[in-house]
Amino acid sequence: MELVITEKPSVARSIAKVIGADEPKEGYLEGNGYMVSWCYGHLIELAYPEEYDPSYKHWTYRALPIIPDTWKYRVKRDTAKQFNVLKWLMWSDAVTDVICATDAGREGELIFRLVYEQAGCNKPIKRLWISSMEERAIRDGFKNLKSGFEYDNLYRSAVCRQEADWLVGLNGTRLFTVLYRSKVLKVGRVQTPTLAMLVERETAIRDFKKTPYYTVHLNTGGMEAVSEKYTDKAMADEVAHICNGA
Repeated sequence: MELVITEKPSVARSIAKVIGADEPKEGYLEGNGYMVSWCYGHLIELAYPEEYDPSYKHWTYRALPIIPDTWKYRVKRDTAKQFNVLKWLMWSDAVTDVICATDAGREGELIFRLVYEQAGCNKPIKRLWISSMEERAIRDGFKNLKSGFEYDNLYRSAVCRQEADWLVGLNGTRLFTVLYRSKVLKVGRVQTPTLAMLVERETAIRDFKKTPYYTVHLNTGGMEAVSEKYTDKAMADEVAHICNGA
């Protein structure tokens, strides 16, 4: 029997309907030689700093940066029940191999692999790689399953992203919160530079002042080429002079 693991319950139901696993069980569906179960997004997360060292529970400047020598993981409390279902299914003697049917992308790969590794499973992995939940796409996907280990590098890249988020977000947040002695100042690998872009744009709009600019237009016979904007008219004239007749 093959165990199919999806990223969401709704996807599990759609796939189960197509492959004939229509018998509901506690946390999974079964039938036609398949067991189909699901995650609720990420079931496994990186451990908190205090799980590496209890002293990290107190935010201090002296403790930074926190860089684990070996990364630790933890099962998320609110989804522990479903993780235990998946672990039990993976260890079932009835299951011969596991089909990763999480989303076709980096995060989907990470969600599955962390569950697989935390469960201590070593059964063969197959990969369902589809971008549509239409019946035909699902059937074609199951006819063309790949070896799961062909996606090892995709998983490694996801781990790098996850660890980078932890290192930047956790250390940055603690650093700025401690320095400014205020409520928690959240810093993130993506959210902070994105916020900076928004602030810069808002500042530019607020402080906008009209200034003249010049562009060079070249008629190339059926198509017009336009230069960048020049604030210096002499520069625009020079560009036009260089291009004229060339």
